[in-house]
Amino acid sequence: MTMIEIKEVKTKKQQREFIEYPVKLYEGNPNFVPALYSDEVQLFKSSYHYYSTCEAVYYLAYKDGKVVGRISGILQKAANQKYDQKRVRFTRFDSIDDQDVANALFEAVESWAKSKGMNEVVGPLGFSDLEREGLLIHGFDQMCTFEEQYNAPYYQSLIENLGYEKEVDWTESMLYLPKEDDGTLRKLSDFIMKRYKLHFGTARTINEWIRLYADDFFDLLDKSYENIYGTVPFTEEMKKSLISTFKLVIDLRYVAVILDEKNKPVCIGLAFPSIAKAVNKCKGHLTPAGIVRVLHAIKNPKVIDLCLIGVDPKYQNSGISAVFADKLMDMLRNDNLDHAETNLNLEHNVAIKNLWKRFGEVENKRRRAYVKKLV
Repeated sequence: MTMIEIKEVKTKKQQREFIEYPVKLYEGNPNFVPALYSDEVQLFKSSYHYYSTCEAVYYLAYKDGKVVGRISGILQKAANQKYDQKRVRFTRFDSIDDQDVANALFEAVESWAKSKGMNEVVGPLGFSDLEREGLLIHGFDQMCTFEEQYNAPYYQSLIENLGYEKEVDWTESMLYLPKEDDGTLRKLSDFIMKRYKLHFGTARTINEWIRLYADDFFDLLDKSYENIYGTVPFTEEMKKSLISTFKLVIDLRYVAVILDEKNKPVCIGLAFPSIAKAVNKCKGHLTPAGIVRVLHAIKNPKVIDLCLIGVDPKYQNSGISAVFADKLMDMLRNDNLDHAETNLNLEHNVAIKNLWKRFGEVENKRRRAYVKKLV
């Protein structure tokens, strides 16, 4: 019987193996979208912006000297403090279809969690909800967005066989323009804008948008995501990292900023041009050819990914969601886009589900977060 060997990632070679393993595992899979290699390298730098509030450990599984799996454990101190929990998160779990490999990887993370005085392991969850999260349990024939992770169907049984149970599900949808539009949504949007004396903000460049609205945007996100599962407040380091991402993929055509009469943002929504196919083609490496593919995808999108929407709590019951929905329909219509992808919506978020009903909605994926109590 071949033994499974678990090693904590320490060397540069092991770091490369950890980052590259899922790319090799899903070689040729058209639905897999890797993280950018340049982003994953940051995990192994002491200056990584999440390490001001987190600790992390990384493991590789070997069989006959070959890498056959990986996993990471995260001690998210800010989340534990916010929710009064003693949890370690697991993330970046990838493996061949072998229960022994999964057992060994999760045993390593669970042992690490116990050594830190924790009593639960939950995941897949990253350092924050800005990272990829949730195990894909439906929609394996669909291409993942760049923001989320693909996994094979057998992962579910590997994890559940270890005693992990569902904690929460998310759904994802494709949003198309409705087949018929009687103008009701536009009338409602106009009414809400006039009633609350709102107007749309404008910016000529990405740098101007960041200067005018970035601080308010993060404030809105913190307020509106306060009670959303697994979220943590933004740190200054997180803000800087997200702004650098904005500069890479943001396109002002797909940004909505709604201001009050004092020019204070009350709702900001961001959609990014989908770069999933481009990143799949370049296998996560931004080589010169890869950069060209990504830039072409940004300038000529067929699909946009809905990423972040922040609403001032004072306006959450004002119907402002209708204004955003109308703006999103304009984006789809004016640029002749095929559809928008929603990314993750909590299954019990009735408000967002009702919003998507205004579109031609196709719910195409479901993801799950698991939890296990450690004895």
